[in-house]
Amino acid sequence: MRRFLLVLFAALCFVACGNGQKTNNTQTTEEPKKADKILVVYYSQSNTTKTVAQEIQKQLGCDIAEIECVEPYTGDFGAVIGRWQQEQKDGKSTEIKPLSKDVKDYDVIFLGYPIWGGTYASPVATFLKNTDFQGKKVVPFCTFGSGGLNTSTDALKKNAKNANIVEGYGIRQARIAKVGGEVEQFLIKAGFKNGTLEQLPEFSEQETVTDSEKEIFNKACSNYQFPLGEPSTVGARKVKGGTEYLFTVDSQNGKSQIYVIAEDGAQPEFTQVVR
Repeated sequence: MRRFLLVLFAALCFVACGNGQKTNNTQTTEEPKKADKILVVYYSQSNTTKTVAQEIQKQLGCDIAEIECVEPYTGDFGAVIGRWQQEQKDGKSTEIKPLSKDVKDYDVIFLGYPIWGGTYASPVATFLKNTDFQGKKVVPFCTFGSGGLNTSTDALKKNAKNANIVEGYGIRQARIAKVGGEVEQFLIKAGFKNGTLEQLPEFSEQETVTDSEKEIFNKACSNYQFPLGEPSTVGARKVKGGTEYLFTVDSQNGKSQIYVIAEDGAQPEFTQVVR
């Protein structure tokens, strides 16, 4: 009888413990998710892109590295573009110095550049050729005279080896004083930073431009060095401190969209051209 009771007790313990597995009194937990390691990489010709790069680095508290040319571009914008165009004609790549950080050590790469000829500056092209972004998320950011975020992002998707290219951020050089607030909103929207995101309504339907709207467009665009075309239709939405307009514009190069911000009591200015 005693032997029978011992066998019965052992069997009950085996069932209760789930074939030797942990009992219900033991709770398993997942390993905490490792935070992404972030690196800001940028090329800056006139320190404008550097300003944006440093703002991102400051707000995220991450590492930063500059793309530097072996033979720096010098002179005004015309001289820089002239040299770049000649290099393109000669099939010559821009030689760059080794980066101070190793991209392989990071999960997310913020990649910044000025727009040259509708895409990223040539030192960035060299950086792309020399870098494998396997397993990396790449976040573009750029500075420009009129636009180029969309076209440069498309080029990155073709030329950044194995990269996961996500939505980026761009700002006109003429609006660089606004970079702090804009970068913060971008980082919050992209999920890199906690904070309150300004909820923007959709633009209204495109309708024929009125005389008053055309005047707003002209005030925003008349000081730009190149003609941007004539607005044909426009949509609008209320934003904090004013109104944002989305103009459809006819020009010699076809149709484009031009975003204009008209803050209360301030001169209207365009924020970007999307061609």
